[in-house]
Formats: sequence, structure tokens, C-alpha cells
Amino acid sequence: MADRVAPRRPGMRTALAIFAVVAVPAVGGVWVSAAGERSDAVADAPKTAAAQKSNPPQDPQPAKAEDTPAPQELPGVRECGVGKPVVEPKIITLNCSNAGVVASDIKWDSFGADGADGSGTVLVSGAAGGGSPASFPARLRLYDVKKVDGMVAFTGIEVSYTRATPHAKAKEVYTIA
Repeated sequence: MADRVAPRRPGMRTALAIFAVVAVPAVGGVWVSAAGERSDAVADAPKTAAAQKSNPPQDPQPAKAEDTPAPQELPGVRECGVGKPVVEPKIITLNCSNAGVVASDIKWDSFGADGADGSGTVLVSGAAGGGSPASFPARLRLYDVKKVDGMVAFTGIEVSYTRATPHAKAKEVYTIA
């Protein structure tokens, strides 16, 4: 007697295993290749006042001092408590001990003598306990205006993350003067 063995068709487990062997490395490769772009984000972010918003151009024929009242001095942000305060900065270093947390691409909705509100991206070097650098969209609020070294500056910033958070907190507060 001759036993004939019928060819077996691959089952569901075999099909899933083949799919996993092919798909996981492909998806992982795309994610890893994008990690290089993310890792440069914090390193490429300017960390000096040179990258801040410049003052608007001066009027060629300013009015005489006696004709116009003195404008109220707007507070600014000092880079890690050093230098002249910058009004409406585009970048603020939040963690000055190692420059590992930087708010960048800041767009201000309002900027006044008692506070400022805007949005930007918080770049975190080594987010989530030593991992690769990452960026997090956030709302920013400057507050606590004080005279520091004879200059008016904001001394606090509140960061409210709009999606994912770097340290599992939806809101963080930093002292910036």
C-alpha cells in the first residue's frame, strides 16, 4: 500500500509568521532611519540670543520725545538668566544646566507687560530616560515679571503639552531668569 501525503497548505500561523518576518524589519527600518532626523533636532536648535527675533526697523524720522508719551517697557526673556532680555523670542532654553530641553519655533499669540501666550515645539535631548531626542508640541505661557539686573524680564514659563509629553506630565513649570 502506498500512502500518499497531500501537500499541506500554509496555515494561518505560518502566514502570520511570514508577514511578521517581512513587515517588522521593514517598518522598523523606516522608524530607525527617521530617528537620525529626530536626533539632530536638539543639536541643530540655536541656543543663543543671536537666533532670537530682531528688533523692528526704526522709523527714519522719529517723533520728538516731548510729543509722544514714554512707552511702557515690555519684559523679555534672558537666555538662561544672562544678557539683555529679548522680546518675543523664537527660542527659549528651559533647562539651562545641560541645554537638554529647549522650546523652539515659538509663535506668540499675545506678548504684553504682564504675560505672554504662544505655541511652539519643545525639543528634549534623551527623552524618556535616556532615549533618543524627541520633540513635543506645546502651549507656552510667560509670567512673573521682575526687574533682574536692572532690566524687566519674565522669570517663569509654563509649558502645557498638547499631545505626547516627555516626562509623563501634561504641564511643566520652569524658572527662566
